[in-house]
Amino acid sequence: MLRSRSENVTVIEKNEKPGRKLAITGKGRCNLTNDCDAEEFFQNIPVNSSFMYSSFYSFDNQSVKKLFEGLGVPLKVERGQRVFPVSDSAYDIVDALKSYMGRCFLNETALEILIENDKVVGVKTNKGVHRADNAVIACGGASYPLTGSTGDGYEMARKAGHTVTEIKPSLVPLTSNDKCCKSCQGLSLRNVRATVFDNKRSKAIYSETGELLFTHFGLSGPLMLTASSRMREMENARYTVKIDLKPALDEKTLDARVLSDFAKYKNKDIQNAFSDLLPRKLIPSFVEKCDLDGTQKVNSITKEQRRAVLRTLKSFEVEISGFRPISEAIITSGGVSVKEINPKTMESKLVSGLYFAGEVIDVDAYTGGFNLQIAFSTAASAAAAIAGRKD
Repeated sequence: MLRSRSENVTVIEKNEKPGRKLAITGKGRCNLTNDCDAEEFFQNIPVNSSFMYSSFYSFDNQSVKKLFEGLGVPLKVERGQRVFPVSDSAYDIVDALKSYMGRCFLNETALEILIENDKVVGVKTNKGVHRADNAVIACGGASYPLTGSTGDGYEMARKAGHTVTEIKPSLVPLTSNDKCCKSCQGLSLRNVRATVFDNKRSKAIYSETGELLFTHFGLSGPLMLTASSRMREMENARYTVKIDLKPALDEKTLDARVLSDFAKYKNKDIQNAFSDLLPRKLIPSFVEKCDLDGTQKVNSITKEQRRAVLRTLKSFEVEISGFRPISEAIITSGGVSVKEINPKTMESKLVSGLYFAGEVIDVDAYTGGFNLQIAFSTAASAAAAIAGRKD
């Protein structure tokens, strides 16, 4: 467990109240960790997972649960082993942390870590200087800047001599030039299977069943946010999302279903024959991807055309052009180089008394509570190291 709060700890917060970004996580419910085993936890960290070994084993997901339950926040485990407060309110998590911390200076922006002889001596802010022997940079990445997460930590780290790796969006909506996205915007597809194909490497890099959303700019929704974190090197036309519109049906069963619908609508235009099988908004784009004339009569459809229908039902393809801006990303990929941070203590290897925690470090994970667990584990390691110094 973390030690009790100390009046020797001061939080410098640029916003008028702390925890604004935390309050919107998990759609306002705060998926604060994942109730998985250690092996699965590390499998969900695609970037620098080994850096997390020491801090996670020192303060793991069970420690996080005990902490918040000890602070009076009952928790529950949902699908995918995601952990939420029973109240479904992220503010309960924020309030618990507020009750736990020491002094907090609001509406004050940290600008620079003050260093003398390679040691921390204080923190310069827009309102003056706070003298300190230790400082923890824990101000997030560059995603959701309206919450105050504007990349300040990267600049402070650079001024202190640290390397910051390339900053990119992760867990972010995807853009596409495919006109089906605009024509289908607002359409949510549930229980579909999305597979991301890396055209450059000629292999599938992600495949999962869930929900996605067509937007005016491309694709979004839970499946696409998760898929984006697998797309480590983005370039136009490198990735194609292949959507299985009927993942519960194998091709033989699906063919029988299509033949049944075709018999039912045999004297109708083909564009009207899919009304029982697909959302109305999707049908025009679907017909086009099948390379069919929407006014062709169902009774004139050839076997080859029917095979094209089956192929498109099992693989409705949307080519990806890029990521949406980092301001729309759930997390930031990249950050302070882990080569310059002690993984046991989170202390800088360059400056004594300087520590890092959370998203500002070059470690990021998939969705499911893993990123907040990274934040808690690294923060706990830093806190324990500082407390050990004071002792």
